[in-house]
Amino acid sequence: MTFTVLTFLYWVALLLVTLASLTCAAIAFKLHRQLFAIWAMAGLVVALVLAAVPVGTGPSAFGIVIGMLALALAVIGGGPIAVLALDLATNNSVPPGQHGGIMVLNAGKPAPTMAGVSDLETHEVLRGGVTIGILERLAVAGAILAGFPEAIAVVVAIKGVGRFTELAAAESRERFIIGTLSSLIWACACAALVPMALA
Repeated sequence: MTFTVLTFLYWVALLLVTLASLTCAAIAFKLHRQLFAIWAMAGLVVALVLAAVPVGTGPSAFGIVIGMLALALAVIGGGPIAVLALDLATNNSVPPGQHGGIMVLNAGKPAPTMAGVSDLETHEVLRGGVTIGILERLAVAGAILAGFPEAIAVVVAIKGVGRFTELAAAESRERFIIGTLSSLIWACACAALVPMALA
């Protein structure tokens, strides 16, 4: 009876920590607050540590709920985490565009700084990054949860081919690599929570 109670308490704690991380991620996504992205990351780390503890399997309903929470956390939390990683790496040195991308100099123009450059000398690249990131994380986390992690290579290939023509500028290459890797790592970590907890 004690083992059953401990198992139940373990699963409740894991679900609550994951839900708290998802709540922080949703606030970070909606309000663009980096502090909540950091709290979401901390919550995921705690959830992964809890999931690594070998306690025993709980009721199947707990497994389904943790799977749904992990998938939602992967999709929603990856955006703020990618933005946080980009801000730390680039220190906001590249001006944002009006459609979610970044502004880069046109080909053939010298690129010492972006200050004092007219609108005619720049163009926006990497538009639609929020939507692409959501779909990317949904596909990656879904592939891992479905037991088909090989599909991650297909997702990365599709994204790379789709963005290939926009990666001429160094700023766009740097942003593409940092954003993609941070998004993929987040999605993989969230999806790994489920098999770890169910093992």
